[in-house]
Amino acid sequence: MPPFSISAFRHLFAAQITSLIGTGLTTVALSLLAFDLAGADAGRVLGSILVLKMVAYLVIAPIAGGMAHLLPRRTWLVGLDILRAAIVLCLPFVDQIWQIFVLVFVVNAASAAFTPVFQAIIPEILEDEKSYTKGLSYARLAYDLENLISPALAAALLFVWSFDSLFIVNSLTFALSAALIVTTTVPRAAATDREGGIYANTRFGVVAYLKTPRLRGLLVVHFAVSCVGAMIIVNTVVLTRSILGGSEILTTVFLACAGGGSMVAAFVMPKIIDTVGERRLMMAGIVAASLAMVAGAVIMGAGIRDVAAFALLWVIAGAGTTFAQTPGGRLVQRSAGAGDRSAFFAANFALSHGGWLIAYGVIGWIGSLADISVAFWVSGGLAFCGAVMARALWPKQDQLELQHSHPGFWHEHPHDHADEHHGHVHPAETAATSSSRAKHYDDGHQHAEEDRSKHRHRHYHPPVSHKHRFVIDSHHTRWPVESGEMV
Repeated sequence: MPPFSISAFRHLFAAQITSLIGTGLTTVALSLLAFDLAGADAGRVLGSILVLKMVAYLVIAPIAGGMAHLLPRRTWLVGLDILRAAIVLCLPFVDQIWQIFVLVFVVNAASAAFTPVFQAIIPEILEDEKSYTKGLSYARLAYDLENLISPALAAALLFVWSFDSLFIVNSLTFALSAALIVTTTVPRAAATDREGGIYANTRFGVVAYLKTPRLRGLLVVHFAVSCVGAMIIVNTVVLTRSILGGSEILTTVFLACAGGGSMVAAFVMPKIIDTVGERRLMMAGIVAASLAMVAGAVIMGAGIRDVAAFALLWVIAGAGTTFAQTPGGRLVQRSAGAGDRSAFFAANFALSHGGWLIAYGVIGWIGSLADISVAFWVSGGLAFCGAVMARALWPKQDQLELQHSHPGFWHEHPHDHADEHHGHVHPAETAATSSSRAKHYDDGHQHAEEDRSKHRHRHYHPPVSHKHRFVIDSHHTRWPVESGEMV
């Protein structure tokens, strides 16, 4: 089913587009506000803002993702949109640099709590994998269009209003996003048997993510993508202005080349991913992007200053990074139990942005302290090493169903009797109970016949060896290295 034929996806996609455009306008306005307050130190202020943004993502996202299964998700998303609208509306009244830092941290903390929960809802709406893949491609196109539209829209608005007005427009976009989510039917979060407090739930998502082999490979791919992306974001202006001797227009053209390559890749990805497979497509994408950076270093070393050649490399890098990172949502969705998706998406969001934090620092400092050709070499080299490491961490035979064994053990958690793990007998049941359920035992707990859905009591799981779709959860706490291994 085409994603846009589903009303819930249309509303959520529209909410994403509006908030992205508003955020892009605020990015432009923050640059102007920083210059207005800090003058020549504006670059240092903006760099600090970027670090705060990544810190907020790293700290807040796992907490929000771990607790999302306990929250009414639509109310959660709407409340965070309203909070972001209110915070952004305060920015026009800022007159001290520290106030910028506080407000930017809060608004990015809200975004860190919003995005993983939002991402986890999409595969529940687009249950068919092909539809979900198209949804991921549309989301990638939305990000690329925002990179092209927001600067142009900001320039048009600045002809009429002051830069403070951009904050007001962004506040309105968050309010519109909230209104669109209110009109969306958000599926109820699937039940999970996870228990514990904030720390246990926060830790679960990160630990489970890192215990999953394909996701460890995905994390390294994210880092490789960030090494190439940081080179494009940080050093495009240096390349176009200082090396190629161009104007501000050439800088925007190069950014548009990277965005255009990304958009083309997002458009063709649903047509080829089922034929090629995620692993091969993602590896090919990051290798292409890393080779584009290495080629840039070689061209620089040869003394060539051809605008068309570097523009082509930016197109290849944009397409390669999109091929490498966009299918990641399919891997996260495939690796999580239905009730644990928010925790896994939050871990993916936080850990991948940790890679960006490192890459910004490394590529940015090398570009400023050494020659830009060295930054090209470091960007391409780190990305290529990432591709090699991801290939080693991500098994080539990545089976969904794994043969494994469980020891016998007693424990207590919310459960029903819909699966073989929890088909134990209660004293109130008759002798006609099936033999498969008679193999499990409880502690004498009784409940009415009509109340057999979700309940909890101490019960026993006898030793068993079986095969099913394997994910890390409360019953499967580590990945089996070999078939039939005890987990």
